[in-house]
Amino acid sequence: MIVVCEQCQAKYQYDEARFEGRPAKRLRCSRCQAIFEVVNTRAFEAGPALGRRPPPDETFSRRPADKRSRAERPAPRPASELALPAGQKLSLAVIAGPDAGRIFVIEKPRVVLGREDVDLVLEDPEVSRQHAAIEVAGDRVTVVDLGSANGTHVGDDPVDEAPLENQGEFTIGGSTLMLIVTPE
Repeated sequence: MIVVCEQCQAKYQYDEARFEGRPAKRLRCSRCQAIFEVVNTRAFEAGPALGRRPPPDETFSRRPADKRSRAERPAPRPASELALPAGQKLSLAVIAGPDAGRIFVIEKPRVVLGREDVDLVLEDPEVSRQHAAIEVAGDRVTVVDLGSANGTHVGDDPVDEAPLENQGEFTIGGSTLMLIVTPE
């Protein structure tokens, strides 16, 4: 389906499967950063069972309204706790933003994302130099904000850190990324 930003009228192709049964979803325009709501017309056509909103996931560590100083950033997990999962390949696909279409293979258990001096470089001016990290501890994958200026979001919620599942999405700056887990 085609969605249109209410603020700047930018048009985007949006896969309806990403609604995940929700009646509506809020999106961030990668051009003007406005947040707008898109209605899942198929949920309403299918009846109330699909249109029901799932219970909120309280596993997110929500970011307070005030910005954290560099000293308050989450400390990296000890290397002894981190390990790539056996028999699985992890990748990050950029699904919206300036680098849309790029896929990065995660080759180590802690990968830092940002604009410079990082493991995975994004050409997005709204991404901080060292914006976020992906930390892998076996089957558990976590996105961790590194005190970025624009924050890290899972859905519409700003997070300090949050778990990611296969095909889980998160936004840094004007870029939305999806974790992809496949067998090796």
